[in-house]
Formats: sequence, C-alpha cells, structure tokens
Amino acid sequence: MIFSEMKKYDYEQLIFCQDEATGLKAIIAIHDTTLGPALGGCRMWNYQSEEEAIIDALRLARGMTYKNAVAGLNLGGGKAVIIGDPRTGKSEALFRAFGRYVESLGGRYITAEDVGTTEIDMDQIYMETKYVAGLSPAFGQGGNPSPVTAYGVFRGMQAVAKVAYGEDSLRGKRVAVQGVGNVAYHLCQLLHQAGAKLFVTDIDAKRVQKAVQEFNAEAVSPDKIYDVECDIFAPCALGAIIDDQTIERLKCKIVAGSANNQLKEEKHGEMLEQKGILYAPDYVINAGGVINIADELYGYKRERAMQKVETIYDNILNVFKISKMEGIPSYLAADRLAEMRIASIQRVRSRFVKEERNILHFDRR
Repeated sequence: MIFSEMKKYDYEQLIFCQDEATGLKAIIAIHDTTLGPALGGCRMWNYQSEEEAIIDALRLARGMTYKNAVAGLNLGGGKAVIIGDPRTGKSEALFRAFGRYVESLGGRYITAEDVGTTEIDMDQIYMETKYVAGLSPAFGQGGNPSPVTAYGVFRGMQAVAKVAYGEDSLRGKRVAVQGVGNVAYHLCQLLHQAGAKLFVTDIDAKRVQKAVQEFNAEAVSPDKIYDVECDIFAPCALGAIIDDQTIERLKCKIVAGSANNQLKEEKHGEMLEQKGILYAPDYVINAGGVINIADELYGYKRERAMQKVETIYDNILNVFKISKMEGIPSYLAADRLAEMRIASIQRVRSRFVKEERNILHFDRR
C-alpha cells in the first residue's frame, strides 16, 4: 500500500523515526526536491493509527511541493508528523531526538512549526540541527508566522474579490469565518479594519466571544456557519470541509480561507465551479507562513518577507487567468501553475547536467 501510494504521486522518500528513550514516533515524507530542499512543518497529533499518520504525512508533503512552487520559492515539498498528544507528550528530549533524525538527512528536509508544535519546540530541535526554521525571535528569526499567513490570506481575498466584483475592496463584504485560531484571529482583525462584516464560529466559545467583542462580529454555531448568507466563506479550521453536503448549503460567491486541504475530494472543486462559486486554492492563498519561514534561510528580514507575501495577490489573479483561458476549475489551474514552474526548472537543471556530462566526456578524451 505504501509503495503504491508513493508511486502514484512520485514521492521521493519516506523516513520512519523511532526513539525508545523519549517515546518518539515520527514520520518524515519528502515529496519532490526539484526546486530545492524539501521544506514543510512538523505536525504533532494524536493519530488513531500509524496508517493515518503515514497518509497525513504523504498528503501534506505533496501539498507543500505545490505551495512552495506557486509561491516562487526555491524549495521542494516535505512534511513531518510526530505521533503523540501535543498537550501531554512533549519534552525537550523528544524534539532533540527528532532533530537528530532531521540532521541525518543532510539538508534534504527542513522542518518548521505546524499544528501541535510551537516556536519553542523548533528552538529545541535547533539544538541538534540547523535544518529548522520558524525559530523564536530570540534567535533573530521570524517567530510565529500566523500574522503573516493571515495577511497573505487577506491579500488573496482582495484578489478574488477583484475577479468576482471588479474591485478588490472588502468594505461592506459579509465574511463567514470558520474557526478563530491564531491565523484566523489576525485575519478577522484585518477584515474588520477593512470594513467587512464578520460572522464567526469556533468550537472554543472564548475565541468566538473575543472576536465578537473586538471586531463586532456575529457569533454563529459551528453547525450553522455553512448556512450564513455571505459574500465570502472562509474555512480557517479543519480540512476536507468542502464536500457534497456543505456545498449545497453554501450561500456565498467566494470560498477563501487559511485551512489546508479544504476540498474533501477533487470533484468538489468541480462542484464549486458548477455552482458559480469562486474557490481560492488553499495552498496558494495560505502561503504567507511558509514564505515568512523560508526567508529565515537567507537571514530573516521582515520587510523582504512581507514583500514576497504581497505576491499572493498576483498569484491568485494568475490562477483565475489560467482557469478562464483553459476552461478549467481554479483548483486545477493552481496545480497547472505549480507544475509548469517545476517542469521549467527541471528542464533547466537537466540541460546543465547534460552539458556537464559532455564536458566530463570531452575532458576524458
């Protein structure tokens, strides 16, 4: 099953990491390194089975390949998952053991913060390897990428609004935000400042109340958020929430949010298209965090990172340009954009490899 899945999407490598002393059970998936070393976060989650963890690592790694490619980064796609409860299973020793495994890959994979891990965890990994990003500001790095991710999503929303309404202003737009976590909180702040009307939901009532108080948002129960009449539906929590049932309930013109893997299946991208709903592909619009983290590899400069995040606006416009020109749904147009960049760089590298081989052959003569 594992090799057939890897062959299906041409994964390069799958690494299993185990350390009895610390209880570490981790999986590192490297999908594609055509553009450069694989960069992707380290997720810690209490998976129900090892198979579930493997599938998640593979799926997320492939997503990072496409995200990094469209974002214009010279990085491939990878992901790591640690099996365990992030509330009770963390320790310095565990993350340092994981760091040793990352170090053993010699730079093929660069890890970073993700669901269930923090910049403090990254600092502990850094004790064992330099191949880690998302470190705390104490190390002169970018720290928590959530505000930057939120800004990228905000700019992406403006771009989709331009496609849908002819202008990118969000003033007066009704936005239903599903989940008010770290990224979504900062997104709500930006939307409120832009004059949008917010409808928010979260399984954590305190988060909802905070948004109501600070952004004059209207609280909605989690099971009713799909039914809100709005201009933009913003998934900012779980993945795979756009499915057969929820699409029928949506009353919006745009789906654009920070959550990863929003479409349960590819067919749901087709269904949104058929319903006349513009979908901003998740890995394009939520790339601000990885752009911010990637800047650390060059010696972090906030201004430079934010300038790069601004390109998300143009990337979204390019997706819809391809979608219109080729008559394909936006999710496929995003894939096309990523695959075109990967293929073009592959041709460049192949050409120079051939020239190098010719030179070596000539020298031997």
